[in-house]
Amino acid sequence: MKNIVITISRQYGSGGKTIGAMLAKELGINCYSREILRMASEDSGINEKLFGMSDEKVRKAGWFKLLSRPYEGGLLPPEDREFTSDDNLFNYQAKIIKELAAKESCVIIGRCADYVLKDYPNVVSVFVHADRKFCLERSMERHSMTEKEMQKYIEKTDQYRGDFYRYHTGHEWVDARNYDLCLNSGKLGFEKCVEEIKAYMKVRFDEA
Repeated sequence: MKNIVITISRQYGSGGKTIGAMLAKELGINCYSREILRMASEDSGINEKLFGMSDEKVRKAGWFKLLSRPYEGGLLPPEDREFTSDDNLFNYQAKIIKELAAKESCVIIGRCADYVLKDYPNVVSVFVHADRKFCLERSMERHSMTEKEMQKYIEKTDQYRGDFYRYHTGHEWVDARNYDLCLNSGKLGFEKCVEEIKAYMKVRFDEA
């Protein structure tokens, strides 16, 4: 197989991360999610906790979230007063994402990887979604919250992800035009989502 990268964006509770891990296992490649935060911390020297605080959410509050500053590829030096800003934390994550894409086939979960790698010909971008009932029921199995609390948590997490995506890309997170494939995991199930991605890869890259 050629060096191919699959990026997966996902609604909370849709199982996108699980699908990504299953796909990576079947293909015999690595799946990266929060590992990117650790790698970016090691590369930059910035405390990993700061990366965690801004993981797929914009730390700045209120009207600032409505703005966008699409990623352009730069990095700020340590002496810059904006060295630990949301923008630069994202820049370092993007640097790691690009390095991974250049050296190996892999699956990358979230973190606007589809946008960061938008000019790479060897990238398959996927958005995994499901209806509210499916996301809620699956999330309830994994967390000890009331149904009302869980629904609020799901909505808040998806809002964070949407704000984060809009701020760093200038696009809407749920816009199907951003992705090669949009898969409803509630209707297909996880295994068939994996099969759909593999089928797309076979057709697009002429891989057996």
